[in-house]
Amino acid sequence: MKVGWDHESLGWFDGSQLVAAGLVLYRPVPRFPRRSLAYLPEGPDIDWQRERYPSISLAEWLEPLLAHCRGRGAFQVKMGPPVPVRRWQADTIKASIASWSDGSADPPRRISETLADWHSTRGVQLTERLRSMGWSQESGDDAGFGDVQPRFVFQVPLAGRSIGDVFAGFNQLWRRNIRKAEKAGVEVTRGGIADLAAFHEVYVETAARDHFTPRGLQYFERMWRELNREGSEPLSLYLAHHEGHLAAATLMVTVGNHAWYSYGASTTADRDVRPSNALQWRMISDAHAAGCAVYDLRGIADTLDPSNHLFGLVQFKVGTGGFALEYVGEWDYILRAGWAAAFRAYQSRRG
Repeated sequence: MKVGWDHESLGWFDGSQLVAAGLVLYRPVPRFPRRSLAYLPEGPDIDWQRERYPSISLAEWLEPLLAHCRGRGAFQVKMGPPVPVRRWQADTIKASIASWSDGSADPPRRISETLADWHSTRGVQLTERLRSMGWSQESGDDAGFGDVQPRFVFQVPLAGRSIGDVFAGFNQLWRRNIRKAEKAGVEVTRGGIADLAAFHEVYVETAARDHFTPRGLQYFERMWRELNREGSEPLSLYLAHHEGHLAAATLMVTVGNHAWYSYGASTTADRDVRPSNALQWRMISDAHAAGCAVYDLRGIADTLDPSNHLFGLVQFKVGTGGFALEYVGEWDYILRAGWAAAFRAYQSRRG
């Protein structure tokens, strides 16, 4: 899907048995194709917490990876271990948000400043071990968006709950908006690759309104063909129509028992009939019916400050009644310092 990137699937073997895997994306340096950044998004899938293979150390997993990438000409390896470290329930976050208006002298400005409902000792130990092995992290920005993949996400648990339980877990505003969309006649349907052009038109409008650079239509068409080429449809397109025109559209990815809200778009003119809530409710319902254990609303900012322009998205997702989850984040290992520094300079000039 990524034009200009090479890719490679790696496997870790114990004899003939496959025990771990990873997808490596290589981004070549312009004019120097033999030098590249090696990136493993949300991976590799190794035994990070030493539960399956306790006798294998972290170094034994990662040193062969570094040696392989160096042999491929990589100057830097970036990876995102899919290991959670902290979790905050929606009610905990709501209480912190409420402290901004109840006269508290020093309300928390970030989710990360709020006492977590759960934390992983092994996750913390992993970060310490990675640092001791020479891996490092970028400082990121004030919103917690320093990584390529989001470090903070918001998820709705589905396993062991009826769809009625899920709906009851929404806050009053979410339930009211879903009913409002139904009453207004918003109709949600599934689309195909031919409908991506309509989705993209609304997506471009959303990008202009929310000040981000949109991807081209060809990207989404390529995404559809690549993900859905085996006959199944892990990538789904949902369309919300109101009074005969497209009011909003979303993309959902399902792998195993995990469903992700991937991309969303909506028109300004139809906001009052709440098509976005209707779309989310349909996707959550379909994920639940498919046996998914979790519905993932993806990234949120690490903010609780109502004056922050990213606070509204946090508040919207908290309304689903799920939980915020923090991962250990993305880590870098420098293999060739001169090339890594030159690449950083090149990236900074590009903006």
